[in-house]
Amino acid sequence: MFSLAMRSIRQRPGRFAATLLSAFLGATIIMMFNSLLDTAGAKGVDDVSSESLSTAAMVVGGYGSLLVFFAVASTLTVAVRQRTAEIDLLRSTGATPAQITRMIVGEAAVVGLAGSLLAIVPGMIGGRILLDMFQDSGQVADDVDHAFGTIALMSGIDITLLASVGAAFLAVRRATKAREQRAPRRRLRTWGGYAALGLGAALCLTGFAMSDAGPEAMAPPAYGAILLSVGFAAFSPALLGGLLRLTGGLLTAFGGGSGYLTVHGLRQRAAQLSGVLMPMVLFVGISVATLYMQSVENDHIEAAGLTQSVDDKNLETLNFVVVGIIAVFACVMLINTLYAATSYRSREFGQQRLAGATPGQVLAGVGLEGLLLTVTGVFFGTLAAVAGIVPFTVARTDDVLPSAGYGIWLAVVGVAAAATMVTALGTTRRVLRTPAVETVALAA
Repeated sequence: MFSLAMRSIRQRPGRFAATLLSAFLGATIIMMFNSLLDTAGAKGVDDVSSESLSTAAMVVGGYGSLLVFFAVASTLTVAVRQRTAEIDLLRSTGATPAQITRMIVGEAAVVGLAGSLLAIVPGMIGGRILLDMFQDSGQVADDVDHAFGTIALMSGIDITLLASVGAAFLAVRRATKAREQRAPRRRLRTWGGYAALGLGAALCLTGFAMSDAGPEAMAPPAYGAILLSVGFAAFSPALLGGLLRLTGGLLTAFGGGSGYLTVHGLRQRAAQLSGVLMPMVLFVGISVATLYMQSVENDHIEAAGLTQSVDDKNLETLNFVVVGIIAVFACVMLINTLYAATSYRSREFGQQRLAGATPGQVLAGVGLEGLLLTVTGVFFGTLAAVAGIVPFTVARTDDVLPSAGYGIWLAVVGVAAAATMVTALGTTRRVLRTPAVETVALAA
């Protein structure tokens, strides 16, 4: 299995770059935070410092582990989907689904292991920086020394390998299964999406009844916003299809050739482009909800004439670090998925140009696609965030909306829009540099 996987990697190393980057970033974050567990368990560490370090490691490490799986899964799914012709060729020449699965899972294991090993030194450095942050804020004693031990090393390698192998196995099974066998998976995703939306709405509503609960009142609406984001992300193909039904006629009428190309392309690839919507909805929903809730909590402490306790500082640090992790991973997922999906369309772009479309029309069509994806992702991500922000704001301040204004929201939306548009347009421009006839011939 590994010999075949290594041969494939040596022949086409570029196709594994996105997965390697996701594995590297994921392992780095896991090792960074789990090194805090090694530090907390070292000799001579006081109880307060140990509790602060352990809490940060377990909370953020849990988020990090989940995001590693999503990031690696998104890049591997796109990569395997692009290899459909190769997989069909292997099957037509006698390869069994089990052999193909072993090859692709072996590739993922090699790439995941490589990413984990590359992450060791950055994980050490990042863990040291995190400890300095906790010491500067007074949550950890100054005499605590950073430790990078078995917990950090093995968790980073094990979780990244498990995510890589598991995601590859699921992706290749989807690619090798017959079309008629896909309905059960769609039903599972649908019911999972409904469950996330229902539970998320219930948790958000619970926030209204927690006016006397203190800072812990943030937990139910925050988790509710996360679950709503996950639920909307699960229905991203349907959400994109609904937007097309509403705006398709206008785009075709006023966008000319570019508008037609946009509508036609989105309708043909709604399911594939949902992979771009998922990280965008998660990024906007979780980031906006967490940052505004922390702003509300800070305003409440200031209005009450109090100073931040160690627990308050710990909560604030965790919130900001969680948002940072989500921002990094969501952008990596978004950029990797969009880059791979756009690069894979080289033949489509070449055929459009041979049929009479100019490079400018193709580029404008991709730009409109990116704009629609951004609007859809931002709208539903914001909807999920507001559903969590309002209950917490009412519980802590008796106001309906935070006093922070639109600055946080605009910053988050700006990052999402920039990542989408720069990646889509930049990749398309690179693809369009190749002559149309050559592009179609190479992709055939």
